[in-house]
Amino acid sequence: MTQDPGGQDPGGQDPATQDPTAQDPTAQDPPPTALFDRRTRDAAAERPFRGSGRTARRPNIVFILADDLGWGDLGCFGSLHNRTPSLDALASQGLRFTHGYATSATCSPTRLGLYTGRYPGRLTAGLEEPLGTRDEHHGIPADHPTLPSLLVDVGYRTAMIGKWHCGWLPWFSPLKAGFQTFYGNLDGAVDYFGHFDTSGQPDLWDGEEPVTEQGYYTEIIGRHAAAYIREAGDDPFYLQVNFTGAHWPWEGPDDEELSRHIADEPADTHEESLRRLFHADGGSLAKYGEMVAALDASIGEVLAALDAKGLRENTIVVFASDNGGERWAFMWPFVGEKGDLEEGGIRVPLIVRWPAVIDAGQVSDLPNATGPSPRIVDTVLVDYAAVGSVAARWAS
Repeated sequence: MTQDPGGQDPGGQDPATQDPTAQDPTAQDPPPTALFDRRTRDAAAERPFRGSGRTARRPNIVFILADDLGWGDLGCFGSLHNRTPSLDALASQGLRFTHGYATSATCSPTRLGLYTGRYPGRLTAGLEEPLGTRDEHHGIPADHPTLPSLLVDVGYRTAMIGKWHCGWLPWFSPLKAGFQTFYGNLDGAVDYFGHFDTSGQPDLWDGEEPVTEQGYYTEIIGRHAAAYIREAGDDPFYLQVNFTGAHWPWEGPDDEELSRHIADEPADTHEESLRRLFHADGGSLAKYGEMVAALDASIGEVLAALDAKGLRENTIVVFASDNGGERWAFMWPFVGEKGDLEEGGIRVPLIVRWPAVIDAGQVSDLPNATGPSPRIVDTVLVDYAAVGSVAARWAS
């Protein structure tokens, strides 16, 4: 198993000589009831970002996007309540951005900006926040250059697992926008067990074919993403992993009965279907913590798959949220939440790991965004001839 080169952990040991479990920043945390800011310990070991390497090989890219996760919902960003060992470890192994921003305060415009490299309003679909109109005008046109389509042109395999929310069939889908493989949902929200969308219809797809699968959706996404990595061949790949956690409805991994109750509520119109999925009377800080913990565990499964294949060293892993959090999320000290243009609505946790090029334990206060033309892509791709041409065309 390839380990992170360089850097010192808080205990002074070289991470390259440690077992991965020894790098878990939460290993010595007090009980969940204790107020403990993990940054108090971990930030002391962080160093200002400085590029430290080059590699002749084209990197794999795994971009993990959470849904409605607040800026302070991870231990490495100051959460006093949520348990996020996988993401805390990811931050300690790479670069943590303290000023990460989403392209928009709602989900679909951010995704449009990420995939097209353009300001969302350049497309009709990007003017809806969030996207709800289902017709041939609201989506990413099939002939529009996208990050996945340009990467395919230079020999990458591309896949999306999870949430799309950039247009509906028969006009739009991930397969029409450059992703060669897709398994997930098309709408902006689904029930975690029933997998029905805001219109009350089943919304789980393998490519462009409807499918059914039992289980908690966060875990399903993690499982399929990890399987894609395990089955990876020799060609470099770009894998987009889009979780719906921690978006409403407020269901944890043990809430299948609650899901059935929500599904049984009468919903004769789209508005009623949206209302029941919005779950206005549900949730709590504790329930939200369960959802965040499930998200973190599934991300851990994806990262473990990279390690098992020996791909950690030359894989760019990016983690971000599509916008600020809402209701139960933690955005202090910022004002605003999802849907607002104050800091709470657009500042998000942002982490990048690439051991071959970025030393562990680094932090950057420079503003960065998930699109359009995000610096994280410019930074990690522009130095490589084959992929650098993609970054240049994608940003144009």
